[in-house]
Amino acid sequence: MARGLAVAWAVLGPLLWGCALALQGGMLYPRESPSRERKELDGLWSFRADFSDNRRRGFEEQWYRRPLRESGPTLDMPVPSSFNDISQDWRLRHFVGWVWYEREVILPERWTQDLSTRVVLRIGSAHAYAIVWVNGVDTLEHEGGYLPFEADISNLVQVGPLSSQLRITIAINNTLTPTTLPPGTIQYLTDTSKYPKGYFVQNTYFDFFNYAGLQRSVLLYTTPTAYIDDITVTTGVEHDSGLVNYQISVKGSNLFELEVRLLDAENKLVANGTGTQGQLKVPGARLWWPYLMHERPAYLYSLEVRLTAQMSPGPVSDFYTLPVGIRTVAVTESQFLINGKPFYFHGVNKHEDADIRGKGFDWPLLVKDFNLLRWLGANAFRTSHYPYAEEVLQMCDRYGIVVIDECPGVGLALPQFFNNMSLQNHMRVMEEVVRRDKNHPAVVMWSVANEPASHLESAGYYLKMVIAHTKALDPSRPVTFVTNSNYAADKGAPYVDVICLNSYYSWYHDYGHLELIQQQLTTQFESWYKTYQKPIIQSEYGAETIVGFHQDPPLMFTEEYQKSLLEQYHVVLDQKRRKYVVGELIWNFADFMTEQSPTRVLGNKKGVFTRQRQPKSAAFLLRERYWKIANETRYPYSIAKSQCLENSPFT
Repeated sequence: MARGLAVAWAVLGPLLWGCALALQGGMLYPRESPSRERKELDGLWSFRADFSDNRRRGFEEQWYRRPLRESGPTLDMPVPSSFNDISQDWRLRHFVGWVWYEREVILPERWTQDLSTRVVLRIGSAHAYAIVWVNGVDTLEHEGGYLPFEADISNLVQVGPLSSQLRITIAINNTLTPTTLPPGTIQYLTDTSKYPKGYFVQNTYFDFFNYAGLQRSVLLYTTPTAYIDDITVTTGVEHDSGLVNYQISVKGSNLFELEVRLLDAENKLVANGTGTQGQLKVPGARLWWPYLMHERPAYLYSLEVRLTAQMSPGPVSDFYTLPVGIRTVAVTESQFLINGKPFYFHGVNKHEDADIRGKGFDWPLLVKDFNLLRWLGANAFRTSHYPYAEEVLQMCDRYGIVVIDECPGVGLALPQFFNNMSLQNHMRVMEEVVRRDKNHPAVVMWSVANEPASHLESAGYYLKMVIAHTKALDPSRPVTFVTNSNYAADKGAPYVDVICLNSYYSWYHDYGHLELIQQQLTTQFESWYKTYQKPIIQSEYGAETIVGFHQDPPLMFTEEYQKSLLEQYHVVLDQKRRKYVVGELIWNFADFMTEQSPTRVLGNKKGVFTRQRQPKSAAFLLRERYWKIANETRYPYSIAKSQCLENSPFT
């Protein structure tokens, strides 16, 4: 039955995508090719926060019209990074309002003189609302952090002999409101005996620090004026053949030819086609398998697309290469299937958070985290609680780490957050997430929210609409949201494909009483499954631990308590994972920063690693468990061995 469902999903793939909602415009990752160049703008930018009472001095004085340094004192600000922890100015730590970035750039002459070249400015992420000027000209605006946006600036740089000089100004506002994602509220404190006039605070309803700024790379890239705008790939399996279904959109010309070639990892041609859509069949295809599930995981093909367009005065060519992993995903009442085989998520939740970089993208940190994931034997993570950098998903594709891709729908805690404007914004964000991440084989499920107030009637309608919209955007993947509501009251659960549950028994409830976990967790699983008959993932569980704190018998906040709590959860998970529980994701991979409060000691300490990526005792417990599960579920069966630190003291 499982194989039949997987085959049916694979066969229906191209038909389903043919019925999917059309996304407006592509968001292909900028890759160099014979027809495309890129210029990184990472490094030091000029920076200034607008500390005026109304936070609008920069607009009133039009700081974008001249170099930022002429408006007043500026700081050097590294990009990518969050601005909050870089300076010694305490006001920046919790600053709410507009900040301004500027970078002056010299373009290659061919970019400015060759009118058959298209020049694009791309911002990887600006949290949370951004306005961009190029040489003082208002160029684009974007609402929402964590996702890329871009604009064609050819007409601004191809205007004369001095056009190689470029000044990019970006104003960013990190204010969260009831209609942003994530939402928030601004509270004015009017008691003048306690607070200065006009004093306000930003209230958030999630448990991580609201880092802001240019947190991912900014770059310029080029394409020809007739170019490959978007590629959508779905894959399937039919008997022993892999199926690669493609759809390609072209802009800049209506008179063109497309050549499509699929190459294996040894660069050998395995299939080819033509036109804007089609299906490539690969006999004896090597499939993309998750890490530790198969002896040959994460196999990637390359889809090469060549465009030849008839333009005046002559033909124009564009090239783009897309990594492709052939795999299927399906869900039954009690199983999550990848390539027709039962898959068990044993992994983590993460945050893009470390030291003074905040949420700024960092290659050394990324590689370190993946080495730790593989050392743990983790095969999956959820992008809690926002889409991670594109480079993170590329690493997941390469290493076979399965991803539950979550949008910034976190903190939906108040009734006023479930309004029509918020709903439209939420659906737009899901369009951007799917547009960006749809071609990653590692992404196996979309998550539209984390811990919304799903017991509310208004939340039920809201979640129903967002889930339906996401399914319409991408019919090839299951959709979920992560809940902490009671099973009998949850208004959104009927609409998901997989139930994802957050619970913190003996931590936030009956704290200190480890002996209650097994009974309460068993009741949780049995109640949810009896009600909904859907596979379940324990999407969060854990305990706060201060590294170096020890007590036996275990007490809260000690390393022994974290280990003991996990062990109690694992007893029940082992009973239920052979029935209908299909995954467990520890909260959290590593400690992370939060807002200050009496219950948070320099952030959330539920990590099994410290914020500096050093292991707590629970990391070794989790490693032993995950490798044991991997050896039980590996296909074809063979003993898996750690690929990291095999001869180190950690083993």
